[in-house]
Amino acid sequence: MADSLSTVYGVPVSIILAVAILESGSGTSRNCKLLNNHFGIVGKNDLMKTKRIKTRYKQYPDSLASYVDFCKLMTRKKFYKKLRDNSDYILWAEAISNAGYSEVPEYWKTKVVETIRKNKLSKFD
Repeated sequence: MADSLSTVYGVPVSIILAVAILESGSGTSRNCKLLNNHFGIVGKNDLMKTKRIKTRYKQYPDSLASYVDFCKLMTRKKFYKKLRDNSDYILWAEAISNAGYSEVPEYWKTKVVETIRKNKLSKFD
């Protein structure tokens, strides 16, 4: 899935996978399980109606929709035109971090890069 999205959107596979791993707790987080939200993206959901749970995170019909939304979100960022189809994951992590993706940008960037290195994700770029 990530490889075909990378081809369409020009976002490195390593970035897509690392952010998903980090933000979803490797698929174990509540947001991932209840909302199919693998990227911690904020938005509308119906959990209050269905399960009486209040959360600010966006709900997706399935995991693929979450991955597509993340890639589309990247295309709307100022840095995107300059980095599209560039496989340098460090530049991507830095740009995403600087664009305000995380509330703790430096830590987040470090964790994304560590996740890529630990899991050898750059081999997919």
